[in-house]
Amino acid sequence: MKNIQMKFAIAVITIGAALPLSSFAQAAMDHSKMNMSQMNPAMTDGEVKKVDLETGKVTIKHGEIKHLDMPSMTMVFTAKDKTLLTNVKPGEKIKFMVSNEGGKMVLTDIQPVR
Repeated sequence: MKNIQMKFAIAVITIGAALPLSSFAQAAMDHSKMNMSQMNPAMTDGEVKKVDLETGKVTIKHGEIKHLDMPSMTMVFTAKDKTLLTNVKPGEKIKFMVSNEGGKMVLTDIQPVR
């Protein structure tokens, strides 16, 4: 009987000690120090270098894309919808939005800067 009481006491102590750990871990996460600009997509400045309406691809020289942790560079993006590319032309300054969809950078919005 003493052995069963001892096992029960150990179980109660173990469970009692484990329960506060999850709430402690959640409380210990300080979200105020997170850079939310990297979490939320935002428009990025760029310049159109080439537009291919047939394939739905656009080459853009762009600044840093913070929410994707991507440095400034020139690269080709595939438009989510080809009609996004009908209002831009090479040499034009733009603001655009891109998302990472399965490792592929997809253009979701593009607007000429006028």
